[in-house]
Amino acid sequence: MAVTEPSAKAKSGADSDASPAALGADLGLSGDELLEMYRLVALARAVDERMWILNRAGRIPFVISGQGHEGAQVGITWALEKGKDWIAPFYRSIATCLTFGMSPRDIMTAQYATASDPSSGGRQMPGHYGSHEHNLVSVSSPVATQLLHAVGLALAAKIRKTGQVALTIMGEGSSNQGDVHEGLNFAAIHKLPFIFIVENNGYAISVPLARQVAGESVANRAEGYGIPGVTVDGSDVLACYAAARDAVARARAGDGPTLIEAKVTRLTGHSSDDQQTKYRSEEELTSEKSLDPVPKFRQQLVDAGVLTPDAEERIDAAIKESVHDATEYAEAQPDPHPSTAMKWVYAEDWPSETPPPWGLGEATGDPAGAAEAAEAIDESAH
Repeated sequence: MAVTEPSAKAKSGADSDASPAALGADLGLSGDELLEMYRLVALARAVDERMWILNRAGRIPFVISGQGHEGAQVGITWALEKGKDWIAPFYRSIATCLTFGMSPRDIMTAQYATASDPSSGGRQMPGHYGSHEHNLVSVSSPVATQLLHAVGLALAAKIRKTGQVALTIMGEGSSNQGDVHEGLNFAAIHKLPFIFIVENNGYAISVPLARQVAGESVANRAEGYGIPGVTVDGSDVLACYAAARDAVARARAGDGPTLIEAKVTRLTGHSSDDQQTKYRSEEELTSEKSLDPVPKFRQQLVDAGVLTPDAEERIDAAIKESVHDATEYAEAQPDPHPSTAMKWVYAEDWPSETPPPWGLGEATGDPAGAAEAAEAIDESAH
């Protein structure tokens, strides 16, 4: 893909005196932005590690980890516009959600299933993050369904001409579901502003890549839909940002979807209920540690003179305080009241009470209005 101009948006950086660095300059990233990206990568890891401690201590029931995925998630999410674009994440998307606006408190209350949990008020499974405030679609347990949700958001963005981009994320195992073909085919036909991210860690729970994905890679499948397929080193934060930035520019320009396969590593078992030493050798696990994005990005910034000892000390202290605060906060929150058990299970408003967003016909089952609306959708999508 051709290199596109960087977004004009400004992201808040870490508290530092960093000046624009040679590292990332070709991507339009300042030293402060690089430090903020590092803070998010390190914060996601710290939150994740605390969750494992709490699980082993019997405080939270289940953990599904994102360790090894953080670099790809922060780099890719950084290319989107917070408050405008949409993400349909998956259960490992801790760093994605933090980068897009959720707080450690939000993540931790979801793990504790408290009444104050912004994802669902304590009614979702652990790891099923979501936030209407931050345009994060709730994770759902059936894998790959999030792609259909994101494609629907992309269709709405095109019809309404909002300039928004919708992005979804899943693992390579989930990419084999039928929903993926249906959604990608539709998005490609209608040139929707949609980005499909596959975080390929080589294992679908315990099934290795060779037994789950035919062909050399997931990205190769893009050719069948007539869209770009990009493979990127998921441990390289800046490479992931560059790939996503190009995909976002393409989507906003009306050129359609992009499939990005980020090769990442899974540093833990599939979940807290899995023991990966049963199916992965000690040699493999040791080798995978070299692909850990946290120390890799840290060293990259140190070598470039961006991450100074003082800046690192400030970032580490802030992360430690934030994780402690999130844990204490979640511990003190009440459980959801039994009366809320059925909330959000069924629609609380009948569809007929809301007029169609495109302003045609009546939402009362009127066939003429429905036909007119359908024609409007078809016309807008082409």
